[in-house]
Amino acid sequence: MHALDETDLAILRELRLDARITNAKLAQAVGLSPSACLRRLRLLEHRGVIRGYTVLLAEPQRAGQVTVIVQITLDRQTEQHLTRFEAAIRRCPEVRECYLMTGMADYLLRVECRDAADYERIHKEQLSRMPGVARIQSSFAIRAVVTG
Repeated sequence: MHALDETDLAILRELRLDARITNAKLAQAVGLSPSACLRRLRLLEHRGVIRGYTVLLAEPQRAGQVTVIVQITLDRQTEQHLTRFEAAIRRCPEVRECYLMTGMADYLLRVECRDAADYERIHKEQLSRMPGVARIQSSFAIRAVVTG
């Protein structure tokens, strides 16, 4: 993997802000000619630095929908325990995101539910029954500040 120079980093910064920017505007923003900018962009794609472009859809916010951030700690962190937990969490439709973490908790989840009573049901009937779960710590989100 080749090291990224300041121009590459500038291109990536601009694309993070607006992946639909025209090549002409991107070139102007990073101080290159359009042809040089396009060559750099194609090279970043070819090298796998840019793996693709996507559309991030806003999830429809239903009235009364609640987001809960959940930290899960397993009783053991062996490959077998992690694999079993991950297979089980994929079958929980209310879990919208799940990350394997470093630090105090093993997993961080984003759970979407109707209200506190609905989350209590999810906690009792699903999360606490996941294989290997030793501790669950939940925090209710007040509002989203930055997303996607």
